[in-house]
Amino acid sequence: MTRRITTYLLGIALLAAIVMALLVSSATPGHRVFINGNIITVDENNRIVEAISIRDGKIEAIGSNNSIRKLIQKDTQITDLQGKTLLPGFIDAHSHFPGSGLTAISADLSPPPTGGISNIAQLLESMRLQAKAIPPGKWLLGFGYDDSSLIEKRHPTRQELDSISSEHPIYLWHSSGHMGVANSLALQKIGITEHTQSPAGGVIGRDKNTGKLNGLLQEKSALSLTTLLQDFSFTDYYQVFQHARDEYSQNGITTAQSGGVGINLTRALYWASQFRQIPFRMVVFPNHQDFGKQLLDGNYKQTDFNSERFYLGPIKIIADGSVQGRTAFLTQPFYKNPEEIPNYRGFPSFEQTELSAIVSTYHDAGFQLAIHGNGDAAIDQIIDAFAKAQTRTPSTDPRLILVHAQMARFDQLKSMQALGITPSFFPTHTYYWGDQHIELFMGPQRGPMMSPTGSAAALGLKFSVHTDAPVTPISPLQLLWSTVNRQSLSGNIIGKDQKISTMQAIRSITIDAAWQVFQENNRGSIERGKFADLVLLSSNPLENPQSIRQIEVLETIVAGVTVYAADTKNPKR
Repeated sequence: MTRRITTYLLGIALLAAIVMALLVSSATPGHRVFINGNIITVDENNRIVEAISIRDGKIEAIGSNNSIRKLIQKDTQITDLQGKTLLPGFIDAHSHFPGSGLTAISADLSPPPTGGISNIAQLLESMRLQAKAIPPGKWLLGFGYDDSSLIEKRHPTRQELDSISSEHPIYLWHSSGHMGVANSLALQKIGITEHTQSPAGGVIGRDKNTGKLNGLLQEKSALSLTTLLQDFSFTDYYQVFQHARDEYSQNGITTAQSGGVGINLTRALYWASQFRQIPFRMVVFPNHQDFGKQLLDGNYKQTDFNSERFYLGPIKIIADGSVQGRTAFLTQPFYKNPEEIPNYRGFPSFEQTELSAIVSTYHDAGFQLAIHGNGDAAIDQIIDAFAKAQTRTPSTDPRLILVHAQMARFDQLKSMQALGITPSFFPTHTYYWGDQHIELFMGPQRGPMMSPTGSAAALGLKFSVHTDAPVTPISPLQLLWSTVNRQSLSGNIIGKDQKISTMQAIRSITIDAAWQVFQENNRGSIERGKFADLVLLSSNPLENPQSIRQIEVLETIVAGVTVYAADTKNPKR
């Protein structure tokens, strides 16, 4: 993002600093206990206890009601759980905070069940309504459209967007986040003409009949937030930030992630976190092109940012695109391709030699890596690159995170285990795009293997799961439900053999997600000495796997402080 978002969020944080300084000491209970609960600790033995004691923001003791009652003093804050379930706070293993807040300033073009856009006509009408509220000359944005969910099974075109407005540059973000469609004014604004060639690892779309620009921009050609947000106002930025912050808190997130970001957004998030304008903890993955290079060059150090509230994690690299966007890199063609490209199998972001060089450079310098790979050919590239890096500079515990690992084969999971690679799967895909994977993208043989959590668990390969918000909603309980049930929108089971137990799934959004970023010693389970980051649920997810997504988050607690309570319907800050 631009410097302006840094300035704006810093302004917000500084304005709040004086108030926070007055309130924090009184808002933070020195001692708090929870009794009469069903407390799932997610410790090494998955113990379930009745009560816990929190002192000065950390877990002091766990055990029976009787043992914890002995610790109660005159000023102790006592919470009687009345049998409700308390868990470690949910850890967002991969998303793009505050990206989900973009719906606050753009037209929501999401298909059902998230939104209501089912065809091109509805999409265009939604954009026309948005245009009425946007001054001429300012970017007009739509967010979350999905060509595979539209009746027409295609992207909108440049000409269709031109019909909405010739006074606004228009850009529609695809739900995958890996592409979008621009109108003529937007293409002109960013310098793309009929003579512009597609870059390596990107596509500038053209009409198959005329050869003219159709507005589609994929992967490295897609527009960045820096371009789109450069003329946004303070109010716009704050709406995005506030919407995302509240959404994460209300869903029980106690550690959020922002994946693949630059130095300006990192600074903004850091200071907002320090001044408690972000009520949960943050883990940030620097992008390798910009911020990562500055870290390599020593212009910044990860330790400059690290605190109990904020952690600068692995360097993020993108090796391919998305399956539903048909830009993932596969070893075999997509199940159904257009007649003119029957052998199309997507494309990589880098040639093998370039990816290997990037991976080795960061690995040699001692950085942990998080590499996005959806297609199995891209996963082959990542494994090959990291094998070379490990041979050159061995690490006994590298924890390279293979982000998404969506179409990972069983042989690749075994290679990951041997090399110290840990996947972070994306099982909500089984719900939102599972039917399309079987019918269009991967087919009945490969489709059921998507996000192969069952195979990974059988191997003993440690993994996390994530929502990739804003690609899918930041809902850990929906994620938990999808991971356990693997049910599509139509009710089909996508890979029965890839189901895992509810407890295993809970671990993948708590302690194992913490482990992936080397934070397992301070969060992710309810154990003595760890942060008192907790989530209170309306019922026990272990009792009925089918009803998990009906469970409500009643309270979100960070360092012993309630940051969201359902009975107030508003986050507490």
